[in-house]
Amino acid sequence: MSKPSSAVKRRYNNKVYTPVTANVPKDLAARFKAKCVADGVSQASVLKKAMEVFLEEKRK
Repeated sequence: MSKPSSAVKRRYNNKVYTPVTANVPKDLAARFKAKCVADGVSQASVLKKAMEVFLEEKRK
């Protein structure tokens, strides 16, 4: 079975995901990245979980 091409992956990601960006101080970003590496988690998973928690709090 062949692997999907980069173009196919890019089209899928563009269809399913929306980038979210934030400007944060460099020291905060560096600490965040280092903690993610140390804990073995992806940066995206931490941010997604924080967004989910934030949205749930607003419902209450």
